[in-house]
Amino acid sequence: MTDRFPDSEPPEEVETFRADLAYPRPRRRSRVWGWVRGILILVAVLALIGGGGAMWVKLAYLSDLPSPPSADALWTLNQAPGIIFLDRAGALIAQRGPRHGYRVRLADLPPYVPQAFLAAEDRRFYRHGAIDWTGVARAAIANLRAGQVVQGGSTLTQQLAKSLFLKPDQTLKRKVQEAVLAYRLGRMMSRDQILELYLNRVFFGAQAYGVDAAARAYFGKPAGQLTLSEAALLAALPKAPSRLSPAADMPGAVARSRLVLRRMVEEGWITPAQEQAAVAAPPVLAPEPPEDEDFGYVLDLAQAQAARLAGDKAPDLVVRLSIDSGLQTTATEIVRRVVETDGRRAGATEGALVALAPDGAISAMVGGLDHRYSLFNRAVQAQRQPGSAFKPFIYAAALEAGVKPTDIREDAPVRLGPWSPKNYGGGYRGPVTVDEALVRSINTVAVRLAREAGSQRIGDLAYRFGLASIPTHPGLSVALGAYETNLLELTSGYQVFQQGGRRVNPYLIEMITDSAGKVLYAQPDAAPRQVYDPGRNAEMVRMLRGVIQRGTGVHAGFGRPAAGKTGTSQSWRDAWFVGFTPDWVCGVWVGDDAGRPMDRVAGGDLPAQIWRRFMLAAHQGLPVRDFTGQAPAPPPPAPAESDAADAAASPDAEAPAEPQQPSAGARGAFYQGLADDFAAAEGPPR
Repeated sequence: MTDRFPDSEPPEEVETFRADLAYPRPRRRSRVWGWVRGILILVAVLALIGGGGAMWVKLAYLSDLPSPPSADALWTLNQAPGIIFLDRAGALIAQRGPRHGYRVRLADLPPYVPQAFLAAEDRRFYRHGAIDWTGVARAAIANLRAGQVVQGGSTLTQQLAKSLFLKPDQTLKRKVQEAVLAYRLGRMMSRDQILELYLNRVFFGAQAYGVDAAARAYFGKPAGQLTLSEAALLAALPKAPSRLSPAADMPGAVARSRLVLRRMVEEGWITPAQEQAAVAAPPVLAPEPPEDEDFGYVLDLAQAQAARLAGDKAPDLVVRLSIDSGLQTTATEIVRRVVETDGRRAGATEGALVALAPDGAISAMVGGLDHRYSLFNRAVQAQRQPGSAFKPFIYAAALEAGVKPTDIREDAPVRLGPWSPKNYGGGYRGPVTVDEALVRSINTVAVRLAREAGSQRIGDLAYRFGLASIPTHPGLSVALGAYETNLLELTSGYQVFQQGGRRVNPYLIEMITDSAGKVLYAQPDAAPRQVYDPGRNAEMVRMLRGVIQRGTGVHAGFGRPAAGKTGTSQSWRDAWFVGFTPDWVCGVWVGDDAGRPMDRVAGGDLPAQIWRRFMLAAHQGLPVRDFTGQAPAPPPPAPAESDAADAAASPDAEAPAEPQQPSAGARGAFYQGLADDFAAAEGPPR
């Protein structure tokens, strides 16, 4: 079958209703050629219709003629794939690739919409067959008198056949094939079906195919809401979409639309009063949609996931995301502002943020400061050491092993073979409660608790919490966050604490449909899985609240019940803050793509600042809620100590005791999907 080359604009042809407008004249063609051309087309078509004769015509012009498939297949035949992305409220976020819009029926449109196209393209559409021989004769006479081509005799059916099957070549062979294919379409489909298919497949410029896509691209509304003046303007576009674009020449577009309106009056489709009202209310173009800079990383991931989830079920997709557009824009602005001001001075050149709703919906995702500069998504693709941000999982495993928050552990030197982890600052506090050790992010106690809980218990808990990057049997360096993970995975792990010990999988895509509204994928409505004891979970939340109230995360406090943990990897290469309220879970990372150390940037500094600003915005208008079943808040905050370098001062403190490859069984389905989605990604950040 002949390629359509859908990304190229159809050739511009001169049509009758533009003959009196001041456009450059096409090159002159001889009068004899005009007559010969018409006769050859007629002979070719009659030869095919008649069944046998004119073998030379068939060989010369019809040997490679494509055969139309079924009528249903014509809706997506040779259609370049395009994706419409909607946010969780159904508002348009962006469109990637060609825009196909929603499939519309004639019954879905005001009568004047299809009538406007008939006025512009083929007024006698319902009075002739696939080929308008009267129109061909009239055009031939007009061209003969003018000494050049000033009219075309193509019907709407011929134009549809050309756009579906043929290359945009100005050749006699193409015209013959166009006429033959139009005849075949006319035998397959009714006139209403042909008009409907034409309206859904015709090219309007601005990457828009179909009247619904064009209505949304130019006027920001569905086709069913087009006004008469807007419909008349769109009807003038298909012949030469770029040169006739209203975005390039709005006065000229309005003038052409008035000519369409005049024709509609002549045909009796509208009244003179309707024409005057349409002229008095000329169409206004919708504002240019903002570039998808704020959504670039989200759309990259969503596009990869949509392709995997929908497969080849449809070439055009409508993908509704879990993203809250307002929060996404706010999150992007906050991360950029903080990193580009305070961060730059301290050696932090990049940042990332993930926010999850209670059901696991990814409501905001910032993968970096500038999607145009780097496509590398630091929220999903970057595997980095979380430092002390991993300690809550160590403590959770210790509670499962029988440890209580009020138990006493010794903050004193600890040595495990050649490894001797130290606290920040080098000092030791002696006997401390387990609760206080987490609040103060004491390294030695975390290592002792990891040894008590055991490698297998820690690996099992990490698996249940969705931390797929952690091996089944990690080394004790896991207590200080030596094993790499990504921000989404880590943030999702904290959601188990928010949800009372229940696990929910994070998700970005809520639903995928084709342009006709057929559901191709819907996010499963799965119940959360209880993966951690609710009583112990309540104790963990109380301890993590203490981190913000009086510990290393005091700079994250924003006047509501909140819990979280700071994290800083060795030599201040990565700084994290992950925390939650009853309403939101949010994780933040700042650092440098090349892994260069920052100037003592800790998790309680820039990440906590970003987290606090985002959470203030996310909770606007929400009632203040406390965590269900939590004990009363601890005493007023005490002065906080920095967790800068939660990792030990020793260069070996953060070195993992064994390779950091996760086991095959520890990788959850969601994260395996992420790995598949980014298998062909950009690679290392630029």
